[in-house]
Amino acid sequence: MPNPDSVCVLVPTYDEAETIADVVADYREEGFTNILVIDGGSTDGTRELAKEAGAHVVMQSGSGKGQAVREAVEEHIVAEYVLMLDGDGTYLAKDAEKMLAPLDEGFEHVIGDRFADMREGAMTSLNKVGNRIINRAFAYIHGTDYEDILSGYRAFTRESFLEMTLTSDGFGIETEMAVECAKRGIKTTVVPTTYLPRPDGSDTNLHPVRDGGIIFLELYRRAKTNNPLFYFGSVGLASTATGLGLAAYVAYEWIVRTVSHEVIAVVSAAGILFGVQLLMFGVLSDLILSLHREQMKRIEESE
Repeated sequence: MPNPDSVCVLVPTYDEAETIADVVADYREEGFTNILVIDGGSTDGTRELAKEAGAHVVMQSGSGKGQAVREAVEEHIVAEYVLMLDGDGTYLAKDAEKMLAPLDEGFEHVIGDRFADMREGAMTSLNKVGNRIINRAFAYIHGTDYEDILSGYRAFTRESFLEMTLTSDGFGIETEMAVECAKRGIKTTVVPTTYLPRPDGSDTNLHPVRDGGIIFLELYRRAKTNNPLFYFGSVGLASTATGLGLAAYVAYEWIVRTVSHEVIAVVSAAGILFGVQLLMFGVLSDLILSLHREQMKRIEESE
């Protein structure tokens, strides 16, 4: 494991007064003295409690977890390694060693798999299903299975983080980081961690339906540069299928009932043409991306 002095424990918070003091104390007991709490404007005393527990506290200039993480790493952290976690007391400080150990082995990004040891009541059934669907979708779209891409328990080198192009301001930050790791070939591994239920009195800032929708949109949007065949092909296939369905309806009405639907026929033709064009564009984009990756690999091997 890297020396604790070379690690900054990063804790983005918003109204975590019930848990933040214990979280900071737990990591200090594990030997971490560089603990940064970046707060999004809490009104329940989170900042004061974190300071009293021994953390360095800063107010983020914007709002949202994603913006807080980017600002913290880019402007406030100089340590070589970052251990990122939520301030809700759901992660164990004792897992810090195995989270950080792979960084000594050449890995640049480590994801804590919450499903490896998820305690009863830690996640609702709806959230479990949503997480599973998102993880399977990520593996299918981006060709890499990270087991738990929505985990908030991460360890990474500051240098690898700065290589990423991150724009999400909210809970989509974990998804973006996973996509960037797959896209840029950042050496990533997954380690089993424990996931605890939130303590009584600690309310979640996550809205499953809203934030789940944002994450799905982020997965799809990011496929544009990492899997263009899926990005363009999925829409093209849907458009083509819709056009063919309308064409079948028009043909049936004409043959069986001798009723013509000129407008629907035009829409059908437009849908088929649009879909086929998108499918062709997806294939060409995928070919260009493959050639680009091969060229970049040759350049890296020659250096």
